[in-house]
Amino acid sequence: MSAMDLPADRPVPGRASQPTSRPAAPAAMKTAATTTVISWVALALMTTSSVASLRAAPTMAVYGLACVFLYIVPAIIFLIPTSLVSAELASGWKGGVYRWVSQGISAPMGFLAVWCQFAMTIFYYPSLLGFVASTLAYVINPALAASGVWTALVIVVVYWTGVWVSSRGTSGVAGLASGGLIIGTLIPGVVLVTLGAVFLGQGNPSAAPMDASHLLPQWAGLASLVLIVNNFLSYSGMEMNAVHVGSLRNPGKEFPRSMFLAMGLVLLIFILPALAISWVVPAEQLSLTAGVMQAFDAVFAQFGTQWLTPVFGVMLVAASLGGMLTWLAGPSKGLLLISRQEGYLPPFLQRLNKHGVQQNILVTQGVITTVIALGYALIPNVSSAYWIFSVITTQVYLIMYLLMFVAAARLRRNDPDHPRGYRAPMLVTICVVGFVASLAALLVGFIPPSQFGGSNPFVYLLIVGGGALGLGLLVPFLFYRFRKPSWKQPAPAGEEVSSS
Repeated sequence: MSAMDLPADRPVPGRASQPTSRPAAPAAMKTAATTTVISWVALALMTTSSVASLRAAPTMAVYGLACVFLYIVPAIIFLIPTSLVSAELASGWKGGVYRWVSQGISAPMGFLAVWCQFAMTIFYYPSLLGFVASTLAYVINPALAASGVWTALVIVVVYWTGVWVSSRGTSGVAGLASGGLIIGTLIPGVVLVTLGAVFLGQGNPSAAPMDASHLLPQWAGLASLVLIVNNFLSYSGMEMNAVHVGSLRNPGKEFPRSMFLAMGLVLLIFILPALAISWVVPAEQLSLTAGVMQAFDAVFAQFGTQWLTPVFGVMLVAASLGGMLTWLAGPSKGLLLISRQEGYLPPFLQRLNKHGVQQNILVTQGVITTVIALGYALIPNVSSAYWIFSVITTQVYLIMYLLMFVAAARLRRNDPDHPRGYRAPMLVTICVVGFVASLAALLVGFIPPSQFGGSNPFVYLLIVGGGALGLGLLVPFLFYRFRKPSWKQPAPAGEEVSSS
């Protein structure tokens, strides 16, 4: 869903090309000069920074100690399969998910896969900025955290500001993502867990039971499983880091080692803050969007340092905004290049502004995001709106993963001798596990969670089903069905998506 989906052997925009008059270096020297080698530990940290976040902690904190189980299960049946499968694909076929699925299944399915990578952001940003709005409320007025109008207003203003920044081709925001891991995730996470532990050490009772009988979530029918679906989205994006598998000295041994280290770090970042929140904030009082700030506020109150609550709120907001700006134009850029080559989108959506940015796609996406943001104002409960948008995001993204697992299995069967820098062990079995887990998560997402049992299940199904299937399947089908040969256009200078 980023520029990583572009072929590695193509010129990078804005980077000066090498002089053609320079004498060619010997092959050995050329390889050493052009190949960047990274350690497996560095790759693990890169993966951790792109996956780990505190935003999902309140969602799992409502389960207390059972959140450990609910995080580990999807890590085994989804995180590991996506990591290993995408590593093999990235080491054998450049061009990202479009190339993988096009080669493994068909070009139309490749378009569907890359469309889903883009389309999931349409619902992802309202849910991300819903978190930003609730967190920002604690800096201004905590009562605003429950206001749907405030949430919708923040989403619209912040998103369109991001579109304006991205449309100017600003490149300096990319560094905000790496800083965001430290500023908005590691430091707040460590402080939250440490103070939570001190809170318990002082003899205060935990808001959630911490005994062995609560290791597993209470079974209340299929609805009790729905919250686990959100964890699939928490672990998504591993296919982007797989492009670095070729930079390892010994991919066969080092990549699995890197992924297991990353999985351990990600689990710690996800589980410990969720537990800390469950120690301090009772589940019935927990907001899915403002739960992190509720925990900080409660913990700081115990130590007489509530003045730190807005400070940490600003840190969390800054990290989220940095991540939004960094990824805002990435998925749409990949979609633009493929659409120009194959003519999947009308010329209006393929136009570039003077900075070479696909502004019309960003503006169209912004209009849809604005309409979706109104859902926060129209749906009475902000947590319900946040959850619905998170589920739609996950389901649209899961369509892409279903295609990726099928493509990987077919490529191993139909083209077993194709050069691969890394070959995943028991690939077909891993693909089956990942496919079944993704399909089950997609289907379970249509069931209203037990926390929202009082709402009309038909309305919930209509909103989630219409959003996920309409945006993830119907819209790309219509684009493909009504495409015209005249929609094909040359790719921007120096950029192209390989289809061979």
